[in-house]
Amino acid sequence: MLNYIFRRLLLMIPTLLGIMVLNFLIVQAAPGGPIEQIVAKLQGNAVEATARVSGASGNEAAGPGQNMRENNTAASAAVSSRYKGAQGVDPELILELEKQFGFDKPLHERFFKMMKNYICFDFGKSYFRDEKVVDLVLNKMPVSISIGLWTTLIVYLVSIPLGIRKAVRDGSPFDMWSSAAIIAGYAIPSFLFAVLLIVVFAGGRYLDWFPLRGLTSDNWADLSWPARIVDYFWHIALPLTAMVIGGFASLTMLTKNSFLDEISKQYVLTARAKGLSENRVLYGHVFRNAMLIVIAGFPAAFISTLFTGSLLIEVIFSLDGMGLLGFEAAINRDYPVMFGTLYFFTLLGLILNLIGDLMYVAVDPRIDFESRQT
Repeated sequence: MLNYIFRRLLLMIPTLLGIMVLNFLIVQAAPGGPIEQIVAKLQGNAVEATARVSGASGNEAAGPGQNMRENNTAASAAVSSRYKGAQGVDPELILELEKQFGFDKPLHERFFKMMKNYICFDFGKSYFRDEKVVDLVLNKMPVSISIGLWTTLIVYLVSIPLGIRKAVRDGSPFDMWSSAAIIAGYAIPSFLFAVLLIVVFAGGRYLDWFPLRGLTSDNWADLSWPARIVDYFWHIALPLTAMVIGGFASLTMLTKNSFLDEISKQYVLTARAKGLSENRVLYGHVFRNAMLIVIAGFPAAFISTLFTGSLLIEVIFSLDGMGLLGFEAAINRDYPVMFGTLYFFTLLGLILNLIGDLMYVAVDPRIDFESRQT
């Protein structure tokens, strides 16, 4: 097993490198980088001043200053060829911004410098927040972990018993109507459920029972511990409900199909022929084998809920977590935040996949990865 773990850890290196290279090239090729963002803000602030200067210079006679203006125009045109919308901005300012952000260096040099820093977990500082990326992630992480853990826990607690019951009563009316509800929950995105919950329960139109913003109240620090717990669940109720409704369908059907596959096997027929009770057969023999794929998939389910499923939910409910941070970083082209979080969570995802494989062995010791080729 140690050899298998060592091989998987070595395999993470090219996998992580490949993901970072691909995303780095895509982001660099996309228009509207951080310099364009700053230029757009400067253009918006400088429109009036530029108009006044242009009006004044129009009254001047052409003279010795004409060559200088032509040179500035040529330099501005050169800058504009690299950055759309930069015409009229001082070229020296653009060059200074390039040097500040490191864009004066070749693409490959920037990438290798970034990866060298990332190996030491030095993710740099945000372009627009003036904070270290590590500090930003640590500040936002508790919100996303809170939502992800509760969502994954509730989804598993609901989906596994429901999937088992559907498998036992396959083809019954209960199986039919529960499947219809599951399909509806799977087909409707969680953010639409979130909007519906806001309209109905958060003062949108009908009831005003739950808060609309944040994870705690403003006076949370002044509350007693029981009141803090109540306040926390009061705030998290709606976003958690929206994520659970949209997340339990796949796991329920996976549990049902896994149980149906095991129930039809010979060892189940043999156990029943020996006179064992249905519960003994179901939970003493079938459960362990059927739950193998479900339990082993917990790390992947958690990482998916934590960093992808909560994005729109955090935006809708104004929850200051990793989803909202990533969304704002992508909009503002905050490269250190984008690439730093991508590196960290890709590495975390690869480690959790390894943990998922090890959970296979923990659930069923008959599985031996040591004898398999990676």
